[in-house]
This record gives sequence, C-alpha cells and structure tokens, in this order.
Amino acid sequence: MRPRLLGLAYRILGSLAEAEDAVQDTFLKWAGTDRDAIQNPTSWLTTACTRRCLDLLRSAHRTRVEYVGPWLPEPIHASLESEMETGLELAQSLTMAFLLVLERLTPKERAAYLLHDIFDTSYREIAATLDMQESACRKLVSRAKANIDGARVRHATSPDTQNQLLAAFQQAITSGVTEPLAVLLSDDIRLSTDGGGKVPALLDILKGKTAVISFLSERLHDYWAGFQWAVVDLNGARGIALSKEAATVAAVSFACDESGKATDIYIVRNPDKLALLGEVTIR
Repeated sequence: MRPRLLGLAYRILGSLAEAEDAVQDTFLKWAGTDRDAIQNPTSWLTTACTRRCLDLLRSAHRTRVEYVGPWLPEPIHASLESEMETGLELAQSLTMAFLLVLERLTPKERAAYLLHDIFDTSYREIAATLDMQESACRKLVSRAKANIDGARVRHATSPDTQNQLLAAFQQAITSGVTEPLAVLLSDDIRLSTDGGGKVPALLDILKGKTAVISFLSERLHDYWAGFQWAVVDLNGARGIALSKEAATVAAVSFACDESGKATDIYIVRNPDKLALLGEVTIR
C-alpha cells in the first residue's frame, strides 16, 4: 500500500520529500484510528493521503510563487522494466512534462484526475475523498483531461530515440560537436534550469535552438568539465545524472513530441531536490 500512496503523493506534490511526509502523516493517523470501524482500508488510506497532500499543496503554493528561477519537480528514479501497458501508463504519468502540466491545474482538479485516470478510483470514492458531489468530480476530471490532452505530454518516446538524444546531448557539451543534437531538437526547444537560488542556474527559461545549443556547447562545456556522467531512469524516461566526488550535482531529463523531437530540456541543480535521488524508486 505504501508504494501506491507514495506514487499518488509524488504526482500530486511534485516533491518526493513532501510526498514521503504526506505518506508518513497518513500512517500516523492510521495508527491512531479504530480500524474495526473501517470497512475499506485502501479507500481510507487513499482518502487520508490525498487530503494531506492537498493541505501540503496549498501551503507550498506561496513558496513556489516566490521560487528563485524556474521551479521543476523533484527528479526521481522510476523503473521502466515492466512491459505491461499499465506499467507504461504509470511511467508516462511521471515525466517532468506531465508533472508540469499538473501544476497548471487546481489542486482538486489534479487530485481528481490522478485518482480517476492513473489510479483507477471510482467517481463515488473521489467524491467522498474531495467532499464534493459526484457530478462535480466528473467535471473536474473532464477539465483536467482537456488540459492534459491539449498539452500532448502523455505519449511514449522510443528507447532508441531517447538514447540518441542522450548521446548527442553529452557530445555537444563534452566535445562541442552540436550537429547530431541539433537534428534532434525542435526549433522552439526550451531549456529550464532549477537551482532554487542555492547554486548557479539560469533565472529564465532559455528558448530557441540557437540559444540552447550555444549555452550547452559553450557555457556548460566549461561548467561541467569535471563531472561524471551516468545514464539513469528518471521520471519514466531515460535521463542523465551528473556527479562530482560521489555527490549528485545535476539531473537532466527531456520531453519529446510525438515525432521524437526534443521540446524541453530540464536540468535540476537544486541540492535539496537531488538529496534523495537514487534512494527511492516510484512506479
């Protein structure tokens, strides 16, 4: 049950640290409850965890508004070993692009959509969880689906395309050879760096192929010269973890369109968001 709750909490909050707090609070509440009076423990725990996440999300809103530079979700390891359709569906709901679209939704829209479309919860249970009418929950999910479908972030990029992108990205930075990467980037590519005001990072999203390639091949070539590179599974796709002296200093992931062109590059450098990377795997 804990993996399910952690997966739900992480998707709602976009933060593994906050998700673990929410799950811990849920089980503390469970420990003090008369369990003989609970007919469906799974439903009770899901409801309690969702409500705790919504409380945390409201308190986190101001912090994210005042955040220094672009805010990105906390990167996490996500196993891609499953060949089952359900496994792929779960992986696609962990990507940075998907989590950032969730940020555009209201807290209740986010919770209702995740419960219904990702965790297969009935509208009746969602209504009880959110203390709303079932018809209102259906509208929440419908609005959320329209936003998410419009953003076109829930599709799978082939492993070959992902591997080509990772290799070309590393080549552009380490050797300055940018032609292979340029072919794989969309013309309106965006690069977001999250330093949280704690380490050097861009304060604005960099846009356009020329600007992005120049930044990678010229500035990051010098900044990342002494880092060790490792290809890892990050947020439902292949990504890169960079380390120095055994400490992770950056996590890089990508979003691609349906043709396989990269539309976004996400670089997380905020040390608080890298602290748990590798310790927990979410499905």
